[in-house]
Amino acid sequence: MADVTPTVVTVDDQEDVELELSRWQTLTESALVSSGVAEGELNLIFIGEPKMTDLNRVHMGEDRPTDVLSFPLDGAESDGLGDALIGDIVICPAYAARQAGDHVGEAGHDGSVEDELALLIVHGVLHIVGHDHAEPGETAAMKAEEARLLDAHHRADRS
Repeated sequence: MADVTPTVVTVDDQEDVELELSRWQTLTESALVSSGVAEGELNLIFIGEPKMTDLNRVHMGEDRPTDVLSFPLDGAESDGLGDALIGDIVICPAYAARQAGDHVGEAGHDGSVEDELALLIVHGVLHIVGHDHAEPGETAAMKAEEARLLDAHHRADRS
């Protein structure tokens, strides 16, 4: 039997930051597999600030853009046929670019847009699989898992 992996559909619906979609698709797939998701489909969508503001207003009650929103659907649940809809991760690269420097030195973050996008993707995946950061203990556990996934699937590739 062939290895089954989740399918990540990647969409770039913004013009602010040039993206290497295959890179982010691979990171998302790897983070999902490392988080125990073996099958299903997830959408990774990059959008501009106006659309992100609209989504943030509707879903979070905040009338401003944000960096990442996660919308879990079936999550890691599956009927065994590989057609579970895992969810959507929506990222605003322009917002990420502005805040990238704020994270320099945090768990190996170098302040680049690439490191920020990688962090947001991993953060989004962790929300999809059920992690949260509403309480201090949850925050610490989520940050530790972010660091583990980034070390394994993003920073390990640096030459």
